[in-house]
Amino acid sequence: MKCFVTGAAGFVGSHLCRRLLAEGAEVVGIDSFTDYYPRPVKDARVATLAGKPGFTLVEGDVLTADLDALAAGSDFIFHQAAQAGVRASWGQTFDIYTNNNVLATQRMLECARRVKPKKFVYASSSSVYGEGRERPTKENDPKVPLSPYGVTKLAGEHLCHLYEHNFGVPTISLRYFTVYGPLGRPDMSIWKFTLAMLRGEELAVYGDGEQSRGFTYVADVVEANVLAARSKLSDTAFNVGGASTVTVNQLIRQIERILGKKARVRHEPPAQGDARHTEADMTRTRKLLGLTARTPLSKGLPPSIQSIRDFYGL
Repeated sequence: MKCFVTGAAGFVGSHLCRRLLAEGAEVVGIDSFTDYYPRPVKDARVATLAGKPGFTLVEGDVLTADLDALAAGSDFIFHQAAQAGVRASWGQTFDIYTNNNVLATQRMLECARRVKPKKFVYASSSSVYGEGRERPTKENDPKVPLSPYGVTKLAGEHLCHLYEHNFGVPTISLRYFTVYGPLGRPDMSIWKFTLAMLRGEELAVYGDGEQSRGFTYVADVVEANVLAARSKLSDTAFNVGGASTVTVNQLIRQIERILGKKARVRHEPPAQGDARHTEADMTRTRKLLGLTARTPLSKGLPPSIQSIRDFYGL
């Protein structure tokens, strides 16, 4: 089995590569090491993959790389690469999002059209829903993004449908809900809150802290990707949500208990583009993909925090 993984040095991508290698797959990964957050974080993830039999990492950009050569013979393509971040997607940086999230996805689908993998798995986002009509959010609820980032991820889903409908590329889109885990993203709340507490600094909370998120452990997200690749279904999308939905204030209290430190909270105005609440209805995902999120926040948070301490030596 050969797999091609974009964003292979990213958070989900690196964990997915490790899982695929553990199952005996040959894995070719590509990552452009963008400067959205410090490169050493990605380097630390890559260090856990370096030298593993069957793994090849190419430092390159999906927008310019010879994708056909890299993906040649691939049974499965996992398109994880994207420009992340809701709050950073406004204004003059929007072209970065259109290039890395829309154009890059179109290039990957053109590649898949020629390479003809058994499945093209696309990493989408809960941001496609915006606020969502109700909680928990179902896959057939309206897609009304609140941010430019969400618009680009929804555009990627539409491209997946177009390439399946017109060219027979078998696609599944996975809508991730607030992924966390070891060596996660430094721009996400768990990393920022933990680091601020460890350093005795103030941490910023946007709004009153009563907004809630369905936190999804990265191992459950990886499992969703593997199940989607193996599924006979295509031209569809699935929620990938976690076993815990908590408010930001509750999350801070859990981190305080693990660290044995008190947070110094500074409240900022609510951020443009942030949904007030996110929670995935996993009924369809459980029934059709067989995925059950197994990792509650109480189990996934300690190793996530420990990886941050280890990274900074704190």
